[in-house]
Amino acid sequence: MAQPKTNAMRILEKEKIPYEMFTYPVTEEHQDGVTVAKLCGQDVDTVFKTLVCKGSSKNHFVFVIPVAAELDLKKAAKAVGEKSMEMIHVNDINKVTGYIRGGCSPIGMKKLFPTFFHESALEQNFIIVSGGKRGFQIKCEPKLLASACKGQFADLIFH
Repeated sequence: MAQPKTNAMRILEKEKIPYEMFTYPVTEEHQDGVTVAKLCGQDVDTVFKTLVCKGSSKNHFVFVIPVAAELDLKKAAKAVGEKSMEMIHVNDINKVTGYIRGGCSPIGMKKLFPTFFHESALEQNFIIVSGGKRGFQIKCEPKLLASACKGQFADLIFH
């Protein structure tokens, strides 16, 4: 039986961007990114999470950072030229992105939001992000992945 494709996978294929897909078992409770990295047998430094925020302008922004890191909202605001930044409420993820918590990919959201990858992604040969559905992960070269969502690289995390 063929593996189902997500919007993120279809976009990568349309753009002729090579990727590898991983699956992991989904449980009822929320699984954090560190757990997902372990379930996929991947180095935690290569697995990134997708966070959606709203700036003081009320515009939405997407930040892709290592799963074990914490987004620095002040650095995120500065990176995008906003006075302040806040995470969107978990209940708004689907309405804003078309994805659900735990399955939010930087690729294939309802709209193409300004997207910023943490600069540490450039130190990796590949990074892994959500494939657009819980249980699916995409492994791809960072610059190619960023090109699929018009992403940029910036310093976004606490050190």
